[in-house]
Amino acid sequence: MARLKVFFDGGCRPNPGRIEAAVVVRGNVQLFDDLGHGTSSDAEWLALICALELAQRQGLADIVLIGDAIAVVQQANAALRTGRAKHRHAARFLALSAKAHPVRIRWIKRAQNLAGIALAARHPR
Repeated sequence: MARLKVFFDGGCRPNPGRIEAAVVVRGNVQLFDDLGHGTSSDAEWLALICALELAQRQGLADIVLIGDAIAVVQQANAALRTGRAKHRHAARFLALSAKAHPVRIRWIKRAQNLAGIALAARHPR
């Protein structure tokens, strides 16, 4: 059976600026506005956290979290592997993961990230 894909993406306007995030589960887009003020890295971490929280609220198991921020994906996978967090976002992610561990966190190209596409649609150029 295929694992459920949960797409996430974060952004801020400007950078640094107001943080927003999108999560896509089974084609349904969830948008999160006003997640505070920070950098694009903060936005990506908060999007990952929102994705895991949403999956847990929905009782989803056997999930793969998919995002386009390679540094965040690598750091989150390292935190899961070692059980150590290097900063506050990673610590929050690890605490949530203790409740229901995601199967995997995977990097995907921006153009393939459904959550990134949803965020981009909010701000046409």
